[in-house]
Amino acid sequence: MPPPGIRWRSHPLFIVFTVGMGAFVDLFLYGLIVPVLPFLLKDRIDLPDSQIQSTISNLLAVYAAASCISSPIAGFLADRLFSSRKLPFLLGLILCLLSTILLALGRSVAVVGIARFLQGASGGVVWTIGLAILVETVGRENLGKTMGTIFSFISVSTLVAPIVGGSLYAKTGYIGVFGVAIGLIGIDFILRLLMVEKKVAEKYSTPETHASEPDRSNEQQDTEQTPLLPNGSSPLDRYRLSKPSNRFTRNLPMLMLFRHPGLLTSVWIGFVQALLLGSFDATVPLVASEQLGFDSLKAGLLFLPLGGADFLLGPVFGWCVDNYGTKPVSVFGFIWLIPTLVLLRLPTESSVIERLDNGHIIALYSVLLAMNGLGLAVINSPSIVESGTIVENYYKANTDMFEQAPFAQLYGINSMVWSGGLTVGPLLAGYLRDKIGYGNMNAVLAGICAFTAVLAALFIGNKDKDQDASATNVD
Repeated sequence: MPPPGIRWRSHPLFIVFTVGMGAFVDLFLYGLIVPVLPFLLKDRIDLPDSQIQSTISNLLAVYAAASCISSPIAGFLADRLFSSRKLPFLLGLILCLLSTILLALGRSVAVVGIARFLQGASGGVVWTIGLAILVETVGRENLGKTMGTIFSFISVSTLVAPIVGGSLYAKTGYIGVFGVAIGLIGIDFILRLLMVEKKVAEKYSTPETHASEPDRSNEQQDTEQTPLLPNGSSPLDRYRLSKPSNRFTRNLPMLMLFRHPGLLTSVWIGFVQALLLGSFDATVPLVASEQLGFDSLKAGLLFLPLGGADFLLGPVFGWCVDNYGTKPVSVFGFIWLIPTLVLLRLPTESSVIERLDNGHIIALYSVLLAMNGLGLAVINSPSIVESGTIVENYYKANTDMFEQAPFAQLYGINSMVWSGGLTVGPLLAGYLRDKIGYGNMNAVLAGICAFTAVLAALFIGNKDKDQDASATNVD
């Protein structure tokens, strides 16, 4: 007996919306709490002013560390212990609820630290399991535009959450902030509860449907036995793995996949993407304050041109990835970022400051941030799509090694690397800015983008070989 409403509950649009809502709530709650933390530490915990900055930095590090730890663990457990992704997806939200309650009630740094750890762990689970659900729902061939749409959707949360959190705290105090947080968690929980995975819905397909379909077993068998290439080899041959030689790789065959340079490159691209975002988070407010004389609200508004491209053009660049491949999109995005990062030095150069008034400098900096935002939007999807394609091919070529396609493990590793990039980015940018200045700091980041563009050109997006392999049906 199928669950009521299974058709709309398992519809790809509903599943994509549910996963997108989960990612939206995760990032929204993160941004909602950040502007409240200084007041929580000072007013409720009575922490001295001299300790607030270091404590906030430690709490941010705890969040990133928890996400790094939980992501691969969630991926491993989801692939090996759960036949359905839904249960671990729900458990991740329960961690989020516990963290919010602890933040609302906590009156010590230790309790707030535990809350931030649980919040980071929840984020790792959401992104790991959510991406696995997406690729199993829409397929690798539609993953680019799907991820572009989701990034477009969740970019709103990163832009407005800090503003909402600050405004709610100013007008209603903690009650308003945490009331909104728990309300969003409730909506997210209902959506996840209603969602029916595609592979679960297929179990309830009617026998008549299968009976009405022509018997293609012999046709499929002939296809599988017929050489797909002139020399008699299959596109999947290049993905076949030798039997694991030790117990560690037998238990974690996913690790053997990282011998593929394209998979390593795609993970590196995700790391650089997060590193750039972390660098902007750490430096833009300081430039706004020191060079432009902005207060915290105006500094926050500078992130609008930086994140606007994601909101407007994310699905477009995702569509480009699906239709033209990951190589040209990645190379274009990183090459685009090289001059736009270098040009960010202009608003801080003394020669420019002498010639332009403050209004023109603000306009110049905003335009340059928007140009960098465009580059960041271009490189959003290729990492996820490329790594998903390669892992899908490895799974099809080595079905005896995997109980199911190890997408959760893959995106667990991706989420861990992403969190690492968000941690390293602010540290690297802050160190370089202090040592060599803001302009030279961005030149170093431009050099990293140039190096990444070369790697992308060499190792990812072998479109013909990878797509032929993905299209091969190996049972």
